[in-house]
Amino acid sequence: MKKDSDPQMAVKPQEDMLPEYDFSEMSGGIRGKYFQAFREGHTVRILKEDGSVEVHYFTLEEGAIMLEPDVREYFQDSDAVNQALRGLIALVPDAR
Repeated sequence: MKKDSDPQMAVKPQEDMLPEYDFSEMSGGIRGKYFQAFREGHTVRILKEDGSVEVHYFTLEEGAIMLEPDVREYFQDSDAVNQALRGLIALVPDAR
């Protein structure tokens, strides 16, 4: 991904973050703690004002791919990923 050259822009989100939202490892945060569970699907329960509960089940759609954070840095969107993969496909002998 394209990096901003303005150092103030990189600092700005941190200045806006309240202390209680500190997710750094030093505060006990664990990167990727729920990553595998998210990939397998998850349930969201919404408690409504009338006391009822609305339940939504989420799973990755067929064909969906999750990129690791270090890979995501290099791609702006799905088109960029597809373009890179088509370039690799062109280099591989036809092995379908």
